[in-house]
Amino acid sequence: MRVNESWRQIVSNAYDALDSEYRAFLEADKGYFPNFSNFLNAFKTLPKDKTKAVLFGQDPYPRENSAIGYAFIDGMVKSIFSDKGLSKEVNRATSLRNFIKMLLLCSDKLTLESLTQENIAKLDKSGFITNIMELKDNFEANGILLLNTSLIFVNKDDTLLNVKAFAPFMKTLLSQLSNDKIELILFGNIAKEIKKLLPLNHNFTFVQTCHPYNLEFITDNKVLNYFAPMRLLELRR
Repeated sequence: MRVNESWRQIVSNAYDALDSEYRAFLEADKGYFPNFSNFLNAFKTLPKDKTKAVLFGQDPYPRENSAIGYAFIDGMVKSIFSDKGLSKEVNRATSLRNFIKMLLLCSDKLTLESLTQENIAKLDKSGFITNIMELKDNFEANGILLLNTSLIFVNKDDTLLNVKAFAPFMKTLLSQLSNDKIELILFGNIAKEIKKLLPLNHNFTFVQTCHPYNLEFITDNKVLNYFAPMRLLELRR
C-alpha cells in the first residue's frame, strides 16, 4: 500500500479485511472517486506516531475534483477567503463553509451576530491561512487523521452501501489502534456507527457532534470548546 511506512502494515491488514469483490472493484479504479491512488491519502501525510485523533466524516465530497482523500478538505477550494468574505468554492461546500464559520467564532474576532459575508470580508485575516491545504496541514499539526466512514464516493444512492463495504476496513484499522490513547471525532449519525465496530476493550475516547452540514454545528459549545485551542485558521510560522 502506498502510505506512510508507519501505517503500512496496519492499512494493509485493514485493506485485506475488505470483501474480495469489493477489493476488485477498487482495484479496477473506475466508477468512484477519489481514485485508487488517492483514497488512502490521509495515511500518507500523517505518521501513526503523530496521530492523536481520527476524524470521521460521512463520505467524500460528491464532486471528483473536490474529493482528494482527506475528510473536509475540498480540492476545488484554492482560496478560503475572497474580497467578499468566504470564497465561492467554500460557500458551495456546505459542510466546509459551516466548519470555517465555526472556526471564525473560535477566533473570537467575530460573534454569531456578526458572522456575515460583509464582516468576514472586513476582518483582518493577515494571521490566517489562505488555502485549503494549509487547513489540512493544521489538522495534521494537531495530530488529526482526516477519514470518512466510506473512503470513496460512487453516487448518493450508494453511500450507505459503501459505508457498509468499508466497515471491515474500519473495524480492522481501529482494532489495531485500540490500545493507543486516540480520540475519535465522530461527525454525524453515520460516523457514530463507527462505535459499533470497536472491540469490547479499547482506549478510545469520543467527541460526537452533528454533521457540519447542520447549521447548529457552528454554535455547538462542545465543538467550539474542542477546536478553539487548535487554532486551525492561524498561520504556523
